[in-house]
Amino acid sequence: MFEAFVSTYISSTIRFLFLLAPFFVVTMFLALTRGLPAAEKSSIIRRSTVSALILGLVLFFVGPLLFSAIGITLNSFRIGAGSLLFLTAISLVTSGTRNHATGLPDEDRDDIAVVPLAIPVMIGPATIGAILVYGAELNRLPEVAGGLLGLISGLAILAVLLHLSGYLEKVLGKTGLNILSKISGLILSAMAAEIVLTGIAGFIASTTAT
Repeated sequence: MFEAFVSTYISSTIRFLFLLAPFFVVTMFLALTRGLPAAEKSSIIRRSTVSALILGLVLFFVGPLLFSAIGITLNSFRIGAGSLLFLTAISLVTSGTRNHATGLPDEDRDDIAVVPLAIPVMIGPATIGAILVYGAELNRLPEVAGGLLGLISGLAILAVLLHLSGYLEKVLGKTGLNILSKISGLILSAMAAEIVLTGIAGFIASTTAT
């Protein structure tokens, strides 16, 4: 039981961290908060992380209920969510940005912590689909606990990177952050392929069984 918890926690932390596309988020955060005082930046990081965590927790548990209400299977949703995630991965690999959150807001906002930083920069459409899938896949209590802790850990690591964003920009520069975003996209593409192939295999198996 403990081994299942540990293995799920480690894999979930890595999965969720890359799903959040941390270096792309750092780039957007730097652009959105340019010129703001350190105290305000810290407040934005805290509120955006909490907002993303609340949304992530809801998505983590609502998957099975949503699939049942809509009348679709987990395997079908795997194929759809994986395809959407693959498009995001392509965008990261080719341009270092997510295809759904490439620009800054046109108008000045009083609070950027929730929109656009938490949504859709941190958690976009592809990330939403992937969290729904991962949450629905975990059934046993140790796995659910490991997955939840992995989600929290992934967001905590992202928050640390955001606090270090100024330092990362100085050390890596915009080019370095862009390269790391592209590497993240490459890993995301592999994750997307795994989700799609698992969905296809499950769909074929269920069709054969019937």
